[in-house]
Amino acid sequence: MDLLNTLADKGLRRELPTREEALAVLATSDDDLLDVVAAAGKVRRQWFGRRVKLNYLVNLKSGLCPEDCSYCSQRLGSKAEILKYTWLKPDEASKAAAAGVAGGAKRVCLVASGRGPTDRDVDRVSQTIEAIKEQNEGVEVCACLGLLSDGQAGRLRSAGADAYNHNLNTSEGTYGEITTTHTYADRVETVHQAQAAGLSACSGLIAGMGESDADLVDVVFALRELDPDSVPVNFLIPFEGTPLAKEWNLTPQRCLRILAMVRFVCPDVEVRLAGGREVHLRSMQPLALHLVNSIFLGDYLTSEGQAGQADLDMIADAGFEVEGAGTTTLPRHRAETGGGCGSHSGGCAPCGDGPEAEVSPEEAVPAEAAAVSAARTDLVSVRRRGAGTDLAPNA
Repeated sequence: MDLLNTLADKGLRRELPTREEALAVLATSDDDLLDVVAAAGKVRRQWFGRRVKLNYLVNLKSGLCPEDCSYCSQRLGSKAEILKYTWLKPDEASKAAAAGVAGGAKRVCLVASGRGPTDRDVDRVSQTIEAIKEQNEGVEVCACLGLLSDGQAGRLRSAGADAYNHNLNTSEGTYGEITTTHTYADRVETVHQAQAAGLSACSGLIAGMGESDADLVDVVFALRELDPDSVPVNFLIPFEGTPLAKEWNLTPQRCLRILAMVRFVCPDVEVRLAGGREVHLRSMQPLALHLVNSIFLGDYLTSEGQAGQADLDMIADAGFEVEGAGTTTLPRHRAETGGGCGSHSGGCAPCGDGPEAEVSPEEAVPAEAAAVSAARTDLVSVRRRGAGTDLAPNA
């Protein structure tokens, strides 16, 4: 397929595909799925070899959030029966992080529900970062605390934070349909603050919320322009008790096409397979390793993932290897320049016209016409172990 050859060649040269090409990837048929995975896999191996970076989530404060994000089980008015607890003490959080590091995680992601941290919260998280760094030599720490106020990113950086996560989640055009208590622009500003403070930016999306193919392409192109070092791709977990509980719009095949599209648009960026992979990819998770170079180990914030050892077995069985602590994740051109596609500064604009895509946007199949999975509510398990409980974590 000329489209896939074109996209693979562009990815090897770190060139941005056109919007039409990105849409065409999402419109490919299931018959072409392995060809799509192979083409995107060539790009993934060019920049990241067969390494898989492991990340581990620690939910520092669960539930009781004043924001109304429709996808979130911790949102205002959520009836999801999740764990609810206030801030973990630094030693409790450090103990939870140590379990993930022992399981092979290279990065610990510290997450807290809420609109954004107070200065006192930043002090608390700073103490937690210092405790984790002191007890786990070489570990990376990423903070995810919501919208940042002036100076807070710098304080987290001074405490030892390596990265800050704040996802765009969906396209600017549809953001108001998902959240009303803050704006898309607020999220963009927080990512900019993290970057200005010298933190590695981590920003991604959630697929499966009823968005169109055009929405998915919009948010991924916006992320490319924002130029984070890592892009987590979440697949909606439709929690009972949330407004999107009935949104079961994904098949394993569609998930793989979405991941491939992200890889083509962000060829040299850490693409992370995040929440919802067990629910929507199911037995096809190993194929996703040919597209992403990073996953979360074990459980998520409020839901349970597959066993940590099963993650490790999956990586080994698929012929990949866990990325070691002494290895730099990003390709040299990104690691040495502090981001960017390597041939431009900041966000990357199209690098050339290139050949025409084989599939035109007019031929693209609308997202609404795609086959939809049957609801697999049996695969949505609320987290009942690890942080905030007396039970051992899954790592």
